[in-house]
Formats: sequence, structure tokens, C-alpha cells
Amino acid sequence: MKGMGNMMKQAQKLQAKMLKMQEEAALETVEASAGGGMVRVTANGKQQILSITIEKEVVDPEDTEMLQDLVLAAVNEALAKSQEMMAEKMSKLTGGMNIPGLM
Repeated sequence: MKGMGNMMKQAQKLQAKMLKMQEEAALETVEASAGGGMVRVTANGKQQILSITIEKEVVDPEDTEMLQDLVLAAVNEALAKSQEMMAEKMSKLTGGMNIPGLM
């Protein structure tokens, strides 16, 4: 039974470390762009979009589809970078172990 108690303590420590990491990740950001930097998106480690910057030169009322595509591409890239950042942090936290249900 003693081994089970130690395992529970380790799990609780890991959970506390994960919560701290998630709080810290909310403060870290990644940036992605599309259209040669004409559309830039910033996201945090919680996969929240913090800002979208669109240069006025890319805004063409006659071609809104292009702008929509650029925004979509930049948002998707920012989210992918954010997920990658979190996966890397989680891997460091768990020592590379693949724990089901985490990230």
C-alpha cells in the first residue's frame, strides 16, 4: 500500500506542476503571418487569439476572399504554433512520457 501512496503523491505533484505550466503558458505568445506579413496573428499558450493585424494594402473590397484566406491561414498557423509550444512544455514536464489524456 505504501507504493500506492507514493504514486498518488507523485500524481498530485505532477498535476500541480501542470496547472502552474498552464498558467505560465497563458502569458507566453506565438506569432504567425500570411501574405508576406500582411496579416499577423498572435496567440497565447491557451490557444487564444490575442490580436490580428491586417495591413491596409491587403484590404481590397473587390477581393474579400483573399483577405479571408490570409486571415484563416495566419490564425491556423498561430494555433498550430501554440499547440506545438504546449506539447513541448508538456513533454518536458512529463519527461517525454506519453500520458493519455494530456495534450
